[in-house]
Amino acid sequence: MTVINTSPYMRTTREFPEEMHKLTVEVNKAWLDTAKAVNERTIGLYPTTRPAITGNSYFFSLNLRQQSIRQVYQFTAAGSIPHGINTTQIWGFASITGTFTDGTNWYPLPYVSETGATNQISIQVTPTNIVITAGAGAPPTITKGIVILEWITLT
Repeated sequence: MTVINTSPYMRTTREFPEEMHKLTVEVNKAWLDTAKAVNERTIGLYPTTRPAITGNSYFFSLNLRQQSIRQVYQFTAAGSIPHGINTTQIWGFASITGTFTDGTNWYPLPYVSETGATNQISIQVTPTNIVITAGAGAPPTITKGIVILEWITLT
């Protein structure tokens, strides 16, 4: 199997010549290698106040690189959270994840109960809201949690 990338892995050694012109060429190459490695890594920002570029790239067409944007939303109960994303201006969602606690234990979103379908907690994204729905049985009580949305830009 051939991997698509060698970045963001950088060379750990490099020989720099003493002659000024050759040194300039080598320093320029080193700068480009560094910039490429930095620009192709995943960015570890998870803001709650406004979206951040993730550094993740999607290639649904060989000639088109689409990047993704990420934002975190906090909640304290089941219900709707306005997300502020114009869903007609995006390609789609790459990831919809989250966690919540009942004050003692932590659970993933969606939460799937092994004892009953009515004990589950679902998550969905509508054109205007993130909707967290607790089942009608006895799902864990939500005291706080987060939802992380990552969406792909059109271009």
